[in-house]
Amino acid sequence: MAHPPQPDPFPDSRREVDAGAAFVLESKGEWWHAGFHLTTAIVGPTILTLPYAFRGLGWGLGFLCLTVMGVVTFYSYYLMSKVLEHCEKAGRRHIRFRELAADVLGSGWMFYFVIFIQTAINTGVGIGAILLAGECIQIVYSNLSPNGSLKLYEFIAMVTAVMIVLSQLPTFHSLRHLNMASLLLSLGYTFLVVGACIHAGLAKNAPQRDYSLESSESARVFSAFTSISIIAAIFGNGILPEIQATLAPPATGKMVKGLLMCYSVILVTFYSAAVSGYWVFGNKSNSNILKSLLPDEGPSLAPTWVLGLGVAFVLLQLFAIGLVYSQVAYEIMEKKSADVKQGMFSKRNLIPRLILRTLYVIFCGFMAAMLPFFGDINGVVGAIGFIPLDFVLPMLLYNMTYKPPKSSFTYWINISIIIVFTGAGIMGAFSSIRKLVLDANKLKLFSSDVVD
Repeated sequence: MAHPPQPDPFPDSRREVDAGAAFVLESKGEWWHAGFHLTTAIVGPTILTLPYAFRGLGWGLGFLCLTVMGVVTFYSYYLMSKVLEHCEKAGRRHIRFRELAADVLGSGWMFYFVIFIQTAINTGVGIGAILLAGECIQIVYSNLSPNGSLKLYEFIAMVTAVMIVLSQLPTFHSLRHLNMASLLLSLGYTFLVVGACIHAGLAKNAPQRDYSLESSESARVFSAFTSISIIAAIFGNGILPEIQATLAPPATGKMVKGLLMCYSVILVTFYSAAVSGYWVFGNKSNSNILKSLLPDEGPSLAPTWVLGLGVAFVLLQLFAIGLVYSQVAYEIMEKKSADVKQGMFSKRNLIPRLILRTLYVIFCGFMAAMLPFFGDINGVVGAIGFIPLDFVLPMLLYNMTYKPPKSSFTYWINISIIIVFTGAGIMGAFSSIRKLVLDANKLKLFSSDVVD
C-alpha cells in the first residue's frame, strides 16, 4: 500500500520562478510525443554496436542479455512512471529525476547524486553522438575521396557547428517533430543495415565467420561485463522523469502508451541489427557495423548507395539524439541563468541561452575530437550512468513509495534486480575502465581513427 501524501518539497510557487521548469520542461505534450522522445533517447545508432557487444558474449549469452535488459528496462520505466503518477495524484508533480529521488528517498545527498550521474550520461552521450556523426561523414568522405586530406576532428568540428545551431531550440517539447523524424530514421537505417548484412553474408566474398570468444578465461569475463555495460547503455535513457514532464497534466497512463510505442520499435530494430551483424562478422564485428561493411581494404561488402543512405540516416538522427540528451544540462543552465518573468525570447534570456548552450556543445565536440573512444565510452557510460539510474533506482523508488509486503513477489523481484544490476554495474565499470586504459596506450590525441 502506498504511503500517505507528504508535503511537496518542490512546490508550484517555486516553479513559478524556475526558468528551467517553465522554459525547457514546459508541459504541453501528448503520449505519442513522449513515445517520440523515448524512442530517440533509446533507439539510436548505438544499436549498430550490438554485434560488437555480442562478440564478448556469444550467441546464447548475447540473446539472453539482450532479452533480459529489454524486459527489465521496460519494467523499470513502467515502475518509475507509476511512482511519478502517484506523486502527481498526491499533489507533488515531479518534473526532474533528482527531485523525485530526493523526495521519495528523503535524502538531500540523493539530489546531488542524480545530478552527477545525469550529467555524466548527458555529457557522455553528447560526446558520443558528435563523435559518431563525425565518423559517419568521414566514412562517406573516405569512399568518395580515398586520398582526401580531411581528418576526423575536422568532420567533428562540422557536426559541432550544426549542433550549436540546433541547440537553440528552446524547449524539450519543441523537439517533438524532430523526434518523430528520428523514429522513422531509426527504422530506415536499421532495415538498410540489416539488408546490407544479409547481402554481405550471402555473397561469394563473404567474410569468414568465427564466433569464438577470448582465449583466456579472465579476458572472457572482462569482455562479457564490458558487453553487458554496452547493452545497458543502449537500453538506457536516464531522463524518463524529464520526458514525462513534457506531458500535459494529468500524465496518468500516457507514459505507458509512449513506452509501448518505443518498445515496439526496439523489438524490430535491436534484434535484427544484433543478429544480422554478428551472423556476418562474428568476433570481428566493429564497434560501428557500418565500418565492417565498408572495410579499409578491399571492396564494399554491400551496395554503396545502400550504405551511403544508411549513413545519411544515422547522421541525421544523431543530431536529434544529441539534442534530447542535452535537455537536462540546458534545464540546469537556464534555472540558474534565466529570468522567468522576462519571457523565453527576451533579450535578457536569449543571450545567456545562446552563450551557455554554445559553450556546452563546443566542450562536447572538443572532447569527441580529442578522445575518439566510441565503443569504450558506451561501456563506461552504461556502467556508471545508466545502470544506477535505469536498473537500480526505479526499483528502490517503487518499493519506498508503494511499500509492497516483504513476502510479495514484486518486492523480491525488485530487490533481486537491484542486487544483480548493482553487481553488474560494479564489474562493468571495472571492465570498461580497464579497456579504456588499455586502448589509451594506442591512442593519439585528435586521432583520425575511432578506437574500438
